[in-house]
Amino acid sequence: MRSDEGHPSKGDLGQPIGLTLVRASEIYGAEPWFHEFTAGVDQVVRPLGHSVLLRVLGSRADELEWLRGWQDKRAVAGVVLVDLIEDDPRVQLVADVGMPAVAVSSPLVSGGLPTVWTNDDAAMRTAVRALAGLGHSALGLVGGPPELAHTITRAAAFTGACAELHLTAHLASGDYSSESGARAFESLTGGDTPPSAVVFDNDLMALGGLDAARRSGLRVPEDVSIVAWDDSALCQLSAPPLASLSHDVQRIGRLVGETLASLLRGQQPPVVEAPAIRFVQRESVGRHGR
Repeated sequence: MRSDEGHPSKGDLGQPIGLTLVRASEIYGAEPWFHEFTAGVDQVVRPLGHSVLLRVLGSRADELEWLRGWQDKRAVAGVVLVDLIEDDPRVQLVADVGMPAVAVSSPLVSGGLPTVWTNDDAAMRTAVRALAGLGHSALGLVGGPPELAHTITRAAAFTGACAELHLTAHLASGDYSSESGARAFESLTGGDTPPSAVVFDNDLMALGGLDAARRSGLRVPEDVSIVAWDDSALCQLSAPPLASLSHDVQRIGRLVGETLASLLRGQQPPVVEAPAIRFVQRESVGRHGR
């Protein structure tokens, strides 16, 4: 699809950039991260004549089918791969068929594809240290779907940091919906030795945890502190505002768009690390035992 000179051929011009996402539609509709991310990609590729073509699908098998269909029909100029798993079959598929692709994941699982990644390990360790500094000795983590590579990375960093600081670590998981966050929070805090602070893998699950705390009579942050991954307006406008692991999601999208644009020009873009994730302390976290 590309000309020998390394510039897009006429067939590439105007073709969209494909992005598939396995989510329940209601979760995608409420999740700010992907709206910000696709906006960032679009800011780069639209001036180059491309749009972003998003397909929200029900399974990973559906994802593979759509990718094969796009390639067979030459329907997209390139694709963006998100939510990678270990030995992700999409990585091998795009390599086998020669489809231009950028992975949003750790380089350890992207199979040599051009990659944009965030240092989730360092960010999680920063959050654990911050909570330990506030006197919390038992922490909870509500992770996303356990098969996702970034869920595994965050959980390993969380348990590793807790072990280094001699903290008790409690783990639960959800599907990124607020309902799953509420259920996970209830399971973590319903035991005999509940955590005094809980980190959630996204903002929707954190808001679900906040609602569950209210229903159970727990005060935030007096009785339990809450931290959300992926800062958003939802975090900032909640009551109390949620502490977060904050990064510029639109910037990540722009980096992905720039990387894919380089690839379509016939260049071999480097692995790109996004700006560091910051721990933003807000009213949902407090000193334990105050």
